[in-house]
Amino acid sequence: MTVETVVELVIEAIKVAMLVSAPLLVTALVVGLIISIFQSVTQIQEMTLTFIPKILATFFAMILTLPWMIQTLMDYIRKLFETMATLLK
Repeated sequence: MTVETVVELVIEAIKVAMLVSAPLLVTALVVGLIISIFQSVTQIQEMTLTFIPKILATFFAMILTLPWMIQTLMDYIRKLFETMATLLK
């Protein structure tokens, strides 16, 4: 296995990790931004107001995107196993 092959595998793994984590991170970011604007406008500085909606929104986003996330990871792992024989030469 050459250095280029290892670098290619690492880059592909990072791409898949970013792709799979993006829906949850974007959801938390958007909800956090909305809550921050709400807190700025109303001057309510309650810490639980930031955490609970983000946790709930991330949970619901995970429920909605979990089948796609699992399918993406399975496709990546299947591709990795299929090319494993040629990688180990």
